[in-house]
Amino acid sequence: MSPRRSGGVLKEHAGFLNVTLHVIDWFIVAFCGWLSHWLYLGVPSLDDHYEAALLIGALLAALVFQRFNLYRPWRGASLWEELRLITAAWVFVFTALVAIAFFTKMGESYSRGWALIWATSTWFVLLASRFILRNILNSLRARGYNYRRIVIVGATGAGRQVAERIKAAPWLGLKIIGFFCDREGLKGTSPCGYPMLGRVSELAEFVRKEDVDQIWIAMPLQEADRLQDVLHSLRNETVDIRFVPDLFGLRLLNHSVTDVAGLPVMNLSVSPMEGVNRFVKAIEDRVLSLLILILISPLLVAIAIGVKLSSPGPVLFKQKRHGWDGREIRVYKFRSMVLHQEADGQVTQASKADPRVTRFGAFLRRTSLDELPQFFNVLQGRMSIVGPRPHALAHNEYYKEHIDYYMLRHKVKPGITGWAQVNGYRGETDTLEKMQKRVEYDLYYIENWSLWFDLKIIFLTVFKGFVGRNAY
Repeated sequence: MSPRRSGGVLKEHAGFLNVTLHVIDWFIVAFCGWLSHWLYLGVPSLDDHYEAALLIGALLAALVFQRFNLYRPWRGASLWEELRLITAAWVFVFTALVAIAFFTKMGESYSRGWALIWATSTWFVLLASRFILRNILNSLRARGYNYRRIVIVGATGAGRQVAERIKAAPWLGLKIIGFFCDREGLKGTSPCGYPMLGRVSELAEFVRKEDVDQIWIAMPLQEADRLQDVLHSLRNETVDIRFVPDLFGLRLLNHSVTDVAGLPVMNLSVSPMEGVNRFVKAIEDRVLSLLILILISPLLVAIAIGVKLSSPGPVLFKQKRHGWDGREIRVYKFRSMVLHQEADGQVTQASKADPRVTRFGAFLRRTSLDELPQFFNVLQGRMSIVGPRPHALAHNEYYKEHIDYYMLRHKVKPGITGWAQVNGYRGETDTLEKMQKRVEYDLYYIENWSLWFDLKIIFLTVFKGFVGRNAY
């Protein structure tokens, strides 16, 4: 077994730093409780009840934070994932404290205002401490401190992608030594500018002699059966080994690794609307749509009268569309065309100067006011305020055969407005290229969904999403 060498000043004291982080978190819990007592109650000294609460809070943090995996290495991991876990861990701790106070009938001994300030301030300081620490470490790594020396197995496909991304992110503190690869014609310098260190069979000997912290295996999928041979050759080494499957050529949607019945499962294409996300999205849609309908109810009545006077026929137009997971739904719109018949299975998009569109209907379509009844679809749970715009069934049948991954748009509920619409891709899609761009924006939204992203799109819709040159 080869000895592990130093890869940076902080690396040698990683254990000490980890313990220090534990202590800092415990201190934050206790200190914020004491400071909240002083600021809210005006008394710096604590009685026995408050001292016991702070002690129990710190002890629970010591037990729970570890279980939430808060002290694992966060190098290269998402900041939001770290902050999310901290939030979840502290909510669990504080909920446990409230439960203890309730069941021991000690709740009346504490000030509710103090408890609320303690909970809020502790959460804020915990987040701030991790944010500051991450920025300090990123700054040190960008300057060449606390780095990890790595070699990459596989100089094509995923290997090049790994090297390019690591090179573009110096704050990760990862220093690439070079590549190992068996492909013919790859000698001397790799396509990424790093040296070729030898064939894969020479990897173990190199690790024994050189200062290597991590090995990143980035073999093509067709060579994945060789992974066992590589792992066997490294069985006596303590170097960290990571596997990067060559998935860069695939169109993935919210890909991640989850645990199912103790099995590591890689999600290649999944909806982001699961678990808490689904609940948050549902609350967002119901609350906002109800408020909006109340506010625009006089406008809805006025438009309904205008539609009725513009031409004979019903006020609302109902059309079948595909909803979440491709299920058929009925979407409501104010009728903007004269009544007409089309061949079965055929839906003709409205075009400029379309004779089927009434004068009042043209105004509604140009300003997107014809879409307002879809807020009732949102209340019914069939649509969301924000999401990919629903297309006619006939259009879906056509485009899914001509645009790759088109049907992935249905991994979420269709929306009244979306990321494509606020970026100018609304109205008629008279070319395949226009629809391709709309799909790209829709898939970007699904891959990057968050509550704040939804609110941003709603805000942008108010200012530039209602009227567009392609809406007719």
